[in-house]
Order: sequence, then C-alpha cells, then structure tokens
Amino acid sequence: MPGTILPDRRVLVLGGKDRVGFLDGLVSNSVAEAAPGHAVWAGFLTPQGRYLADFFIFSDGERLFLDCDAGQAEALATKLARFRLRAEVTIAPADLGVTAGWDGTPQPSDPLAAPDPRLPGAGWRALVAIPTEPDEFAAYEAHRIALGLPSPVDCDVEKTLLLEADFDALHGVSFTKGCYMGQEVTARTHYRALLKRRLLPVEGETDLPPFGTPVTRDGQDVGELRSVSGTRGLALLRREVWEAVPLLADGVSLRAVLPSWLNMGEPA
Repeated sequence: MPGTILPDRRVLVLGGKDRVGFLDGLVSNSVAEAAPGHAVWAGFLTPQGRYLADFFIFSDGERLFLDCDAGQAEALATKLARFRLRAEVTIAPADLGVTAGWDGTPQPSDPLAAPDPRLPGAGWRALVAIPTEPDEFAAYEAHRIALGLPSPVDCDVEKTLLLEADFDALHGVSFTKGCYMGQEVTARTHYRALLKRRLLPVEGETDLPPFGTPVTRDGQDVGELRSVSGTRGLALLRREVWEAVPLLADGVSLRAVLPSWLNMGEPA
C-alpha cells in the first residue's frame, strides 16, 4: 500500500489551556475543529494577508501538533511566540516525524493520524516517531502534483495570497470563523472577485522544465512553473489562460489541467 515518510516536514507542539483560542486568532481556518482523527489545514499570514507559512493541525485532545515545512519550523515557532503575550501557551519542537499514505490506504487508528483535509484523494497523514530515512517521497510528490495540491515551496513568502495557492478550494480557509491575522485581505479578495491568478496543475507534451521557468502565451509571460514531476507540474497562471492552448515553458508545450475541485463559476 503506497505510503511514505515526508523528510521535508517537522512537528511543533502547542500546550497550555489557551492553545486553541491563541492559534485560532492567528490562522485562516477553525482550530477548534482539530480533534483526534480529524486534522485541519491552515495558513499563517502577514497582517497584509500575504503567505508566511502553512501547516496541518492535529490534536490529541490535550495538545495541538503542527505538521509544518522543515524550512519554516524554527521561524514559525519564533513568530508564534511573539503573539503569546499573556496567553497560557507553550510552543516547542516535537520529537515526531510525518508520514503520508494514499491510493485507498486506510487511515491509521492513532489519534495523531487523520485523512488529509484538502481532498479525499489525497489520502492520510500521521505523526510518528522520527524515522531514520525516507522511502517513497518521490512517489508522494508525483501524487501531490497530479492532484494539484500546493506545497510551501510553491508559495512565495510575504507575496502569495492564500486564494492564489487554492486554500479556499482545498478547505484551508474558513470564511465564517472569527478574525485572524490577514483576514481582511483574504475576505476582500474572495468576496470582491479580485483574484487574477491561481496555482493550477499543468501537463506537458514532454518532461517539463524546472521550477521557476516562465510560462508564455503568444510571447507574453502569463505565469511561472512551480513544482514539477516529469510531464506534470504546478504553475501559477493568469486566469485568462487557464483554458488556452498552447502554453509554452522554455519551448515545451503544456496546458492547464483544471481540477474537479476548482469551481469555475467562482468570482475571481
């Protein structure tokens, strides 16, 4: 059954009686919905609504665990600590690693395991004792990219809007919860139809060029490649070219593959 250790992930643990309310006031999704067997995906933003980090929130009923990007973990812990003020909250690294499974693999029964909240097809995630080495990470990356699921590497810190990275379509934003840092810009982008580009799956006629390659249409830049796995990848594309063909990236012909989870009737 397909599954892998995710070597690019780290885990932070939040304790203290104020942990849920504290974190809920900072992130894009409802922290109270995290429970044993149920994870929440959320973004952490600047006051101007730009991406800083994202993570999956797990709960064992007494603590919160943040499954986050390894390169963001230290800075994330520092930034969260600055907002504690008088809240009774502790923030520390956890001696845990992250595994993921997919293609019908049943979720484990451990309370720190849950279905990936973004899409049913994404499979499950679990927090486990730190493993010694990765196994099928390349297969997981291909699976993620084929589904159109963003990774922190696909987002530009202090630049990307959550909706550009599809957090709204992939259950990473609550538009009904209380205030959080960056909420005003996120809500205004959603309700006033201000979004001009999104991260979308793309497919090339041959293997795609590397991350960062410009995508063009009739000689004009219309986007940029992000994560790539063989002929498939993700690209940040302007809305007017989502259904245009051909698009080009360093001479390779490609097209956007509009995912079923993206509501084409959305205001954007």
